[in-house]
Amino acid sequence: MTTMIAAARAAARVLRRDFGEVEELQVSRKGPADFVSMADKRAEDAVYETLSAARRGYGFLMEERGEVEGTDKSHRFIVDPLDGTTNFLHAIPHYAISIALEREGEIVAGVIFDPSRDEMFRAEKGRGAFMNDRRLRVAARKGLADAVIATGIPYRGRPGHARFLTELHAISSKVAGVRRFGAASLDLAYVAAGRFDAFWERDLAPWDVAAGVALVREAGGYVENIGEGADPVHSRGLAAGGEDVVKPLAECLRAAAR
Repeated sequence: MTTMIAAARAAARVLRRDFGEVEELQVSRKGPADFVSMADKRAEDAVYETLSAARRGYGFLMEERGEVEGTDKSHRFIVDPLDGTTNFLHAIPHYAISIALEREGEIVAGVIFDPSRDEMFRAEKGRGAFMNDRRLRVAARKGLADAVIATGIPYRGRPGHARFLTELHAISSKVAGVRRFGAASLDLAYVAAGRFDAFWERDLAPWDVAAGVALVREAGGYVENIGEGADPVHSRGLAAGGEDVVKPLAECLRAAAR
């Protein structure tokens, strides 16, 4: 955990230098409406260098580098060096570094750092979830009626626009509010902290959610797979939050999909 926190802070130093300097950033187009800045790449370098020096042989799954196999086949870091790239490039102070540790295929630790607010979310299996020095628990609301739910909206070049609108129509009439902030890792961290009652999104990559899943589970929450496959981290779709909210949320999403 100490090493993961150090890696997140190393990346944050890079991102803080570049934040707000959108006109000066060198930006390349990775896909429609999906931009990768040099800040993103430098932040990933900082994470990779810090973690690989401290844990030689561990593998990596990273947004930019992709799969990096290590000699230690039991351990792998899953890293998003800049979640909320579009926010970052528009000088919106809502972005994060997300790092998870996978052991024998199971997520056992996660760190999500918000440099703008200096909030370090962390969790280890069996040891609870924390934001800085405060213990986290998911919200205790029962059912959807009073719940505020976070989500992600497909942007240009991504599939699922019609499905999302169908799901939003089904959910919005049943809850107190729906929010879209543009960084899935922080949405999950906020669920763990009880700021959001639940979160759902489809077509996510493992680096978007791995650390957040660790946080939600260690904060007493429940993670439901709404994608393909048994493991929510790798299924490209999940709902997470307090069990009494997530269960009806997932049922509503499945009903909307039929």
